[in-house]
Amino acid sequence: MDYASPSTQFTFDVTKSTLVKKDNLNYINVLGISQLNTLENTSLLDIFLSANNIIEPHYHQKAAELVYCISGAATVSILNPYTKLIQNYPITPGQVANVPQGWWHYEVATMDQTHLLAIFNAPTPEVILGSDILKLTPADIMAHTYSIDENQWNKTVSPVQPSTFIGPPVTYNRNGNNHSHQSWHDPNQWYGIPYYYQNPSVLPYY
Repeated sequence: MDYASPSTQFTFDVTKSTLVKKDNLNYINVLGISQLNTLENTSLLDIFLSANNIIEPHYHQKAAELVYCISGAATVSILNPYTKLIQNYPITPGQVANVPQGWWHYEVATMDQTHLLAIFNAPTPEVILGSDILKLTPADIMAHTYSIDENQWNKTVSPVQPSTFIGPPVTYNRNGNNHSHQSWHDPNQWYGIPYYYQNPSVLPYY
């Protein structure tokens, strides 16, 4: 980096860099080296969520993530690859949860007007999304690997739209789901990935 160059950037308005937007209450802004060229091993996602919205299960292949709660409340859930257990960490303003590099995790807002800051030790917050894995892995591979019916797999994942980022869908009817409002809020219960957000065409941030 030539710090004497007139193209050198030292400031940026993150509100002008939206990664994905579900609606006016649920969206993610991004800051990486593509937005601010003096960044080195730091980047962030500026996350806004209303209650019951979830940052879909995913992992960051090249960075650890520190999730800081600015307002509202959320539960950060992490699959510990050593214990094979889902660990749930509720956070409120001023509290953080740390996600080691490469660990499968997701965040659920438990209050309206939740604002989270996800900070990464990498110049770009690269991500592998659960929706991409589910939808882009060939159905015949899933069927053969797990000895399941290929047609049933296709039917099950048909609502999934890569890349999802924020779920559930705007049109989701909770009454049509087997999981109650209360049980979904219970961080001690894990039901896999019950919701999907069919967002507009958004390129994954790789």
